[in-house]
Amino acid sequence: MEFIKRQLTELLTNYGDISILVIDGWDAWWSRISYEDVPFEEIYNYIKSLQPNCLIAEHNAGKYPDSELFYTDIKHYEQNAGQLISKETNNLPAASGYPINANWFWKESFPTDSVKSAESLVYNNLIPLNEAHCNFILNVAPNRDGLIDDNVVAEFKKIGKLWQYPGKAPKLEIDKQPIITTNLAKGRPMDSSWSFDTRISDFANDDDFTTAWVSYDTVEEPYIEVLLDENTSVCAIGFAELDDVEFYDKAGHTRIGNYVITYFVNGEWKELKVEPQNSFVRIHRLLSEIKASKVRVTFHNCKRGLAISELLVY
Repeated sequence: MEFIKRQLTELLTNYGDISILVIDGWDAWWSRISYEDVPFEEIYNYIKSLQPNCLIAEHNAGKYPDSELFYTDIKHYEQNAGQLISKETNNLPAASGYPINANWFWKESFPTDSVKSAESLVYNNLIPLNEAHCNFILNVAPNRDGLIDDNVVAEFKKIGKLWQYPGKAPKLEIDKQPIITTNLAKGRPMDSSWSFDTRISDFANDDDFTTAWVSYDTVEEPYIEVLLDENTSVCAIGFAELDDVEFYDKAGHTRIGNYVITYFVNGEWKELKVEPQNSFVRIHRLLSEIKASKVRVTFHNCKRGLAISELLVY
């Protein structure tokens, strides 16, 4: 941690104002470093202490749902990896990266290979992404002389003729704060009502939004709960529903009717008064901290195939 902080101090104090710090897959499946191994909250707060206006953009859109800012100030999509932002529904500050060449890093064939067309980059990316509150990052790989290849320069000139800066984009109406703390439910003992044998409650706190606890169809009021340490401080509670065509006739159709969130403290269950939400990720930020040794979500009037990918407690 001290080594990382010294690096950050050098980068964020020697070069003036830094607008954005891009982190390339801190908690990605291939990085082997979790947000607990290197505590995200501590690093996040340290960066803000050095440069309060510096935005942190973590490449994690491939892991976390696109309706919340999980461990990032900006939802960052890498198009070459199949991470595509919804141009119709996005309501988060976002960025989308795309190389004009076939790959991010220079190859010997690049000077003669075809590049992505100016028309596609402007009309299919730059304009619609900007309208969706998404900054478009176009990558160009310098060659071994540190120069831009002629075929890329020629396409850049076309881009300059096709697109002119239209002025500032509309402001986002929704102001969502990023989640920077660890999910307290992650890896903890779980309990639930009857579920399918191969879709037990442990799938709802494995830090994997592609797996899920699936309630058995005959259960009228299914519930799922997590056991925490005694008097654990909790500031937000929610859950993520599995958005998967295996369980839904069409992705985007929720199976949830109503739900009640309760927590166990001093030997009794207490209900949280929350405004119901209607999205695949529902996080209720509490006005004041509570203490709890258990957290439970009970579902009412839900349709068959209820699948909860993650129980979220912060």
